[in-house]
Amino acid sequence: MSEGKTNLPTIRKRSAAGGALTLKEGKWPPLIIRAGTAAQERFLEFFTATIRNKNTRMAYFRAISRFMAWADERHLSLEDIRPIHVATYIEGFTAGLADPSVKQHLAAIKMLFDWMVTGQIVPTNPAASVRGPKHVVKKGKTPVLTAEEARKLLESITTETVVGLRDRALIATMLYSFARVSAVVGMRVQDYYPQGKRSWLRLHEKGGKFHEVPCHHKAEEYLEAYLEAAKIKDQPKTPLFRSTRGRTAQLTEKALTRIDAFRIVQRRAKQVGLLGRICNHSFRATGITVYLENGGELETAARIAAHESPRTTKLYDRTADNITLEEIERIRF
Repeated sequence: MSEGKTNLPTIRKRSAAGGALTLKEGKWPPLIIRAGTAAQERFLEFFTATIRNKNTRMAYFRAISRFMAWADERHLSLEDIRPIHVATYIEGFTAGLADPSVKQHLAAIKMLFDWMVTGQIVPTNPAASVRGPKHVVKKGKTPVLTAEEARKLLESITTETVVGLRDRALIATMLYSFARVSAVVGMRVQDYYPQGKRSWLRLHEKGGKFHEVPCHHKAEEYLEAYLEAAKIKDQPKTPLFRSTRGRTAQLTEKALTRIDAFRIVQRRAKQVGLLGRICNHSFRATGITVYLENGGELETAARIAAHESPRTTKLYDRTADNITLEEIERIRF
């Protein structure tokens, strides 16, 4: 590959799970180009074969490209990079970034060099001994609705059109399944299916995993109404939640994106005075919080949300936020 060809080609590889992984954007770091063909191939394989999530892949690519540009400015080759260089970069060049972003930068660099070591491109990982900033999160920052606000939002959506039915079903699915927005907009019609006496949801979660959960009766009611109006029940392999086109707002054959979902949420939130207070992720946090308030177990909430650890689920738990007037009145002077 010549040095003049700096645009990353579109690379498609099959993952272990069978899904196509694609890297379309960005430019080759000059440092990688100079390292030779083997390093270039290994660099591409790192993104196409090891990182399944598109958003993570592009975030890691940006972080690594930033570090490579820093190293290139100091006339370092891939083999020249030492722990002191990585530490200096993390301490200085990432100044101004939030701690989670710095930790993500370091994680990306460590993972890449681990991949380069196992591919015999470099002898050691220069980032292995470098430590990032301490960042302990005990409670998430995602805005959370009360049960009453969530109910008000759902009831405010007019259902005279298929778009209104779609929006209500979309929000209800996120709220009642604790699902990530990407998992919900990635659903096909066949991912809402009957099993026994109830309907189930098959969610396309991170890492190419499928997560199946029973469908809440309210979500089932809203999904059935939407599917009936959209007339797509007999199209199992097509997107469940579809975008619209034209002034008549007719459904297309294309799936909603998470950006589309955000716009829908903001438009509906504005109607009930919640604009600026919620986002797509709010429904995941709201569902978990209301579930726990009603006596649900943290471990069960973690299973519903497809979290690897209940500690992650705990970040979404805002039940402790409700400080009562009685408790405040205990402050006596």
